[in-house]
Amino acid sequence: MHLKPLKWYKKLATKKGRLESGAFLVEGERAIRQIITVNPDKVLEIITTSELTPPFQAFPVRFASDSQFRSLCLTKTPQGPIAVIRLNPETYSDQLPGTLGAKVLLLEDIQDPGNVGALIRTAAAFDFSGIILAEKCADPLSPKCVQSSAGSVLSVWLRKTARYLDLAESLKKKGYYLVAADLDGAEDASILSSREKLLLALGNEACGLSESLLLTADHQLKIPINRKNAESLNVAACGAICMYLSSQRC
Repeated sequence: MHLKPLKWYKKLATKKGRLESGAFLVEGERAIRQIITVNPDKVLEIITTSELTPPFQAFPVRFASDSQFRSLCLTKTPQGPIAVIRLNPETYSDQLPGTLGAKVLLLEDIQDPGNVGALIRTAAAFDFSGIILAEKCADPLSPKCVQSSAGSVLSVWLRKTARYLDLAESLKKKGYYLVAADLDGAEDASILSSREKLLLALGNEACGLSESLLLTADHQLKIPINRKNAESLNVAACGAICMYLSSQRC
C-alpha cells in the first residue's frame, strides 16, 4: 500500500483538508468499533503504534512511531488507534436524503463542537435519523465534534448548509411537525411524542433560536426548571431531555 505523507493526515484537522481529501479522522478503539458496526465500508485505514486485534485487523493498517502518532492525535492524551474515514460529500449539501426517517434534529448556530458532538450522539441514541445544521454551527466532522459523538457521527445523516430554513420548510411540507425549544415556550412536552413525524430545533448557546425559525415553528416548547437555581440548561442537556421525551410514546 502506498503510504501517504504525515502532512496529509494532519490536514484532516481542517474542513478544507477534509473536503480536499474526502476523509476525516476518528480516534479511539470504542469510537472506531461503533463506526465498524454501522458503516464498515467507510473505514479507509487504521493508524496504530502496535498490533491490532479483531475487528481492526480486517482493514488496511499503517504503523506509526510514537512521535508520529502523537502528532496526529485529536486529543492531548492518545485514546487508542486512529481511523481514516471516508467523508460523505452530501454532508455539506442543501438537498435532503431520499430516506428521511421519522425524527430529525435541527441545530441553529450551535458553535461549541463539544455540544454538537454530544447532540449527534444523543440523536443517534434516541433514534433520530438525521440532523440539519446551520452554516454557523460547529463542523460535525471536526476533531472535537467527532470525539464528542463517540463514533455516532455516521449513525445519522447530516446536512450542514446555509439553507437550513429552506430544508425545515421542506420537511414541514412533508408532514413534519416543527417543535422549537425556547425559554418563552409552553411547558407541555407531550407534543414531542404525539407526532408521527418530528423536527426538533435547538438554538445557539447564548442567543437561542432566531426569530425566523421561531416564526416557522408549529410549537414552541420550554423545559420546566427551577430558574432561581439555574437560569437555563446547556443546549446539549436540553436536547437530551427533549429527545428522550420524544421516545416516550403513550
